[in-house]
Amino acid sequence: MKKIILTSIILLPLLTKAQDIHFSQFNETPVLLNPAMSCTAFDTRIIANYRNQWASVTSPFQTYGISIEKTIKHLKLKKAYTGLALSIYKDKAGDAGLGAILVNLGFNAVVKTSAHGKFSAGIGGGINYRTIDPSKLQWESQYNGSTYDAAIASGEKTPTNSFIQGDLVAGIVYHYAKSERYISANDGTKFDIGASVFHYNMPKYSYALSGDKQFVKYAVHGNFDIGIQNAGIAIVPSALYMRQGPSQEINIGCLFKYIIQDQSVYTGIKKASSIALGAYYRVGDAIIPALQFQYDKYAFCVSYDLNTSQLTGASKAKGGLEFSLKFNTSPGYGKALGASINRPTYK
Repeated sequence: MKKIILTSIILLPLLTKAQDIHFSQFNETPVLLNPAMSCTAFDTRIIANYRNQWASVTSPFQTYGISIEKTIKHLKLKKAYTGLALSIYKDKAGDAGLGAILVNLGFNAVVKTSAHGKFSAGIGGGINYRTIDPSKLQWESQYNGSTYDAAIASGEKTPTNSFIQGDLVAGIVYHYAKSERYISANDGTKFDIGASVFHYNMPKYSYALSGDKQFVKYAVHGNFDIGIQNAGIAIVPSALYMRQGPSQEINIGCLFKYIIQDQSVYTGIKKASSIALGAYYRVGDAIIPALQFQYDKYAFCVSYDLNTSQLTGASKAKGGLEFSLKFNTSPGYGKALGASINRPTYK
């Protein structure tokens, strides 16, 4: 049986293992991680993401997208409310242009379980448009005994170069926060713990029209923001475990956040700001240093994957550069500037 030979054959296992769109900054892709994450801490949140990976080995794997979340009747309902999320992501991988366009719409219901706690359950659905450029594939039959020769007919035919999947996802999250009015508040503990299930409808996944189906993916995640009062710092650990078929991913790490400036208690002229530095470890694959800057309602994060897997010989430890830009507004934001950053009002 003939084998597809990509320019960098060592990357092929990555394509089959990581069928889903993937970011190292998993905390900055909340609705991609779990539809229940939408609107638990913010009335409105918009996040743009970009990732460029494996440029040192082959044609770059580029992924970018945007997600938009908005609460519904948040200020009118005291105990419960709902949220909507729209996300659009595009991915292009390798010399053969293996691509995906993912468009998802999510809906979740949030119930306030205590003064500081909320439980959220969400569902999502959408389409995933997959493409490939067969003309850029290299086949075993096109090698003349010593080198690759594109002029030699491969004798192979790809049944289809694109297909569309219908996809479904669901998840639950428990959100806790003593202070969630300002982006860099450091007066208490905040955390999210959740679980989600992807592709539970097991959509077909095959360019060969074989009827192969995509594995169901399970994810368990948690992120914390533990402020140290009167010290101006916070510890921000997080972890993610995902399993899809025979493959699994474990990602753990921590950021250390320094509060540069708190919000003005009465005038609101001074805006809250902070800077955070730390690293994550994706077990068996990469060390990921990260730097995040937050100002008022905005946050910017940059990270870089330092490859530690068997690809190191080819990649020279060069993995992927990633950026995220976030904007959010908290419940009642801008309507109670006289409220202290340490004493938020819950709506």
